[in-house]
Amino acid sequence: MDTRLKKYSHSIITKIIVFLLVVTCFTGLIKTIVDVEVVHDGEFSSAFQDNYFQSHSYVKESGYLAEDLTRLVGFYKSEEHILNGGTVDEDELKRREQELFYDFQSNSKSYNPNLTEAENFEKFKTEYADKIAQVRDELIRNDLRDFHSLLQRVEEVKNPFYYASDGVNVYKNSSNTAKEQFKSFPSYLILEDYKNELYPKEAEENENLHQAIQSKEDWDPKGQAVYVAYSKEFLQTKIQDWKETKAIATASFYKLLAYLTGFILSFLYLVFVTGRKSFKDEELHLHSIDKLFVELNILICMGLMALWVALLDNFASSNIPKLVIPITIPISAAVLLFILSLIRHIKNQTIFKHTLIYQIIYRLIQFVRHVYGSGSVAVKTVLIVIGYPVLVALTFFMFPITIGFAAWFALKKVKAFQAIKEGVAKIKEGDIHHRIYVGEKGEFAGLAENINSITDGLNSAVESELKSERLKTELITNVSHDIRTPLTAIITYVDLLKQEKDPVKTEKYLEVLDQKSKRLKTLTDDLFEAAKASSGNIPVQLGRVDIVSLVTQGLGEVSDKIEASGLDFKINYPDEKLYVLADGKLLWRSIENVLSNTFKYALPGSRVYIQFEDAGNVILLTFKNMSAYELNISADELMERFKRGDESRTSQGSGLGLSIAQSLIENQGGKFAIQIDGDLFKSMIYMPKDQ
Repeated sequence: MDTRLKKYSHSIITKIIVFLLVVTCFTGLIKTIVDVEVVHDGEFSSAFQDNYFQSHSYVKESGYLAEDLTRLVGFYKSEEHILNGGTVDEDELKRREQELFYDFQSNSKSYNPNLTEAENFEKFKTEYADKIAQVRDELIRNDLRDFHSLLQRVEEVKNPFYYASDGVNVYKNSSNTAKEQFKSFPSYLILEDYKNELYPKEAEENENLHQAIQSKEDWDPKGQAVYVAYSKEFLQTKIQDWKETKAIATASFYKLLAYLTGFILSFLYLVFVTGRKSFKDEELHLHSIDKLFVELNILICMGLMALWVALLDNFASSNIPKLVIPITIPISAAVLLFILSLIRHIKNQTIFKHTLIYQIIYRLIQFVRHVYGSGSVAVKTVLIVIGYPVLVALTFFMFPITIGFAAWFALKKVKAFQAIKEGVAKIKEGDIHHRIYVGEKGEFAGLAENINSITDGLNSAVESELKSERLKTELITNVSHDIRTPLTAIITYVDLLKQEKDPVKTEKYLEVLDQKSKRLKTLTDDLFEAAKASSGNIPVQLGRVDIVSLVTQGLGEVSDKIEASGLDFKINYPDEKLYVLADGKLLWRSIENVLSNTFKYALPGSRVYIQFEDAGNVILLTFKNMSAYELNISADELMERFKRGDESRTSQGSGLGLSIAQSLIENQGGKFAIQIDGDLFKSMIYMPKDQ
């Protein structure tokens, strides 16, 4: 079951289905809200109310009516009262007069700056009397218009019954005028003598109703009364309507809750899986829509939402519920696509880097850096000369910071130049190990690096020269020692032979002379061959060579030496043929030198491992053996001419065998190397494979 979930959790079909589910839930959410707000007049709160007297409908039908009536009898009173200026807002009148006084100060010739403001104000009231009267008349007309609008709204009310009076003016829609008559109804509202009487008790507990009938600043309850009452038939009708609305609102609430839950869960799922192909997918995959810059993405989303509002706003309220679904589905689907694109950028940590502003600034910086980093000093100078004034012009509001930055930049360049100057002086004095560091990129950094490269070359040249001198000294010493030893023996035995008369001893002396002369000849031949091999004067004829057969046949030829050494040779090679591009004679000469080195220096009675390996373009031939001598020198030193693992030089080797093998292998295009691990000695021959 878990495997199936993992298989389908990130599939494109699952994502499409969930995407459609998000759009469906969102559209259903919007449709439910529109139905409640438009079709049912926003009575969504009735789902949480226990009775009609706590509903918003009761507040609108009684509280708002009471508020209008208190406004009529408390502020407007009557048309005559308004025409007499009884409703004129004195503060507003003073403000408008002050505006006219400013105009008087600016445009009137009667204004005298030498007079006091009070004296000028008297002149203003005389000169602008008509305009002040016009302002007063305008305020009266506005109040009169509001009065008639309010009066019309009140007169249109047939139910509930109402009565309002300030002792002179009366507004009513019923013949009932006594408070007791209104209190006989099943629901009433009485505003009189600073007291509010509400019935039944549930209406008393309605906070919204109390806010609606809250006393105004211009409402003086003394001598004024407002009565509102519900007849039994009217109240029953309203209660029944409210119950129907409550049922619709309750069903809409659960529907809204279901759509909201589905939307949140499906949207969170899309947020989790978008850009991934599996739970273990560490790479986030972007789509074509993700190429849009973030700002453009956000602008498109805002534009689509504005289009949705504009489309619904252009239709009548009765048509909105019918059109909300066909309008919402395509727009919400498009917005969701762009939102998921933003989420992928957030998950990919490119939400900022993918903005158009960032790309422009980044490319500008890269361009300037490229020009400055790759250009000559002249180009950089021109860039600074042109760019700095532009920077100052753009940042004129922070000019001190710009100057400070320029000073810091100049100081940094001067310090870099000074560091190079001092470094060159030290190197000139002979300190070739000195390094110049300027800590930046650019011309100075490149110049410092070039100077450091020169000092590195000097160091290498000095070290190479010292090593060469040391090798020459060691070479002369070793050659002298190895040649002098047999030569001294020959001279000694020749002198003995001249004086010896005994035939037995004479024969013994001749045998020694023969050994020493052959030893001297071997040394001379090895030295001559090493010189030829290192100079590359040996002719090389490359061809196809079966290296496994070459080695096995060669081992057969030296079987007597193997038996005499007491070594146990172990050969490991693959089943397939291994062909190399080499000169068979020179290759065997190299291998023979390695074997000769093994016979001389391997631990008697130990094993020698020969391994063939196909390493791609080359064939690797490895010889491994345990050394009879302590190898306390490095592999590089052991490759030097006349260098032996036997530092006492008591063995019969010349120390040229490995050096000759290396030169011969390299002349054939191969590589020869040795490795030392404790007493384990390893020789490795890399030869190019014949393709």
